[in-house]
Amino acid sequence: MTVYLRDCMWVDHRFHLPLNHHQPDGRTVSVFARELRAHGREAESLPWLVYLQGGPGFPAPRPTGLSGWLKRAAKQFRILLLDQRGTGQSTPQTHQTLAHLTAEQQAEYLQYFRADQIVADAEAIRQQLGVERWSLLGQSFGGFCALTYLSFYPDSLKQVYITGGIPPIHRSIDEVYQATFARTAEKNQRLWQRFPELASKTDQLASLLRQQQVEMPNGQRLTPEQIQALGIDLGRSGGAESIYHLLDNAVIDVPEQGLQVRYEFLQDMLAQQGFLTNPIYGLLHESIYCEGEASNWAAQRVMDSLPEFSATQERLQLVGEMVFPWMFEQLQTLKPLQGAAQILAEKTDWPALYDRQQLANNTVPVAAAMYTQDMFVEYDFSRETLSKMGNARAWETNEYEHNGIGVDGERIVDKLIAMADDIERC
Repeated sequence: MTVYLRDCMWVDHRFHLPLNHHQPDGRTVSVFARELRAHGREAESLPWLVYLQGGPGFPAPRPTGLSGWLKRAAKQFRILLLDQRGTGQSTPQTHQTLAHLTAEQQAEYLQYFRADQIVADAEAIRQQLGVERWSLLGQSFGGFCALTYLSFYPDSLKQVYITGGIPPIHRSIDEVYQATFARTAEKNQRLWQRFPELASKTDQLASLLRQQQVEMPNGQRLTPEQIQALGIDLGRSGGAESIYHLLDNAVIDVPEQGLQVRYEFLQDMLAQQGFLTNPIYGLLHESIYCEGEASNWAAQRVMDSLPEFSATQERLQLVGEMVFPWMFEQLQTLKPLQGAAQILAEKTDWPALYDRQQLANNTVPVAAAMYTQDMFVEYDFSRETLSKMGNARAWETNEYEHNGIGVDGERIVDKLIAMADDIERC
């Protein structure tokens, strides 16, 4: 399907690819991608740029025109917005699509939805489209995928741009979460200092939830742990303000009933829980750090050593981009996937995601925006990874949080393109 917009057009593509690229004659998945380009015949001859979305478990953006980073990229590229397998229109995985499978079957199937298979999809698509080489733009987890692509298919790539997504490939998963919790603790401290009255309101809400059974619009019980999970917004620009506005008016004093949780707040809380509709994030998030080892609920293990983060504490601390076992016990649509989540957490034979020697010898220009205050991807570990890569350069800045590309994407992508061009000239 081709759709014409005011300043651009899009063309939909669908590909049928192996579930496991190491067994090409086995089961298949359908992978969807949307080509976006400016109007005019000259745009048809532009080189390709593949956008790899953050996550894992979330589809590519659905733009209504050229704005932000797309506006800058479309001047130079035909853009391919890839719905990574299991997301969007690419054989989407939800509690509904997985309901007919046992926990063992769910886990066996979902093991093929990591970066190694996502990148193999992209490479197969490149070949089917007849593209000799193309460039990548990876945001967050998309940057992790970009390094996997550089590891195994470097000859297919012209340039690579990464925003907030240089993976910690020389660190253990426990080290990753130790660093992440330290950043999250700092963000909590700044939140309570900036909005001192919010701490007491949050504690009041948590106390109320411990005393009463409060149900959300989908019938799911609201708990202090779910309030803690709002802290993921602390890693985004404007996130502290969003949390303040959400929690500031969560509790209301109802005549003859006392303190109650406002229905409007419950509705907003439900909208905050993206895991309900995108379970791959919860099921496979920790596995993005695993090569030949089990995650064994690393975030939970690290948090258990940090009593200040316990949901039973009177002073509730928010957590960040982490997945915990309680999510599969409490969140309505994750409950049917609890068994699979446990199997995947215990899985030890995860295949390699990176070829470290290939990355050390890399010749493809890599330009990365690294955010020094990033709460999701530890800046120090990103620097370490990049220092051991060939032909890579970083723009290190404290101007943005993890979602910088969504805040000032046109400027960020413009800078990265110029950096990669400069690397190529050198």
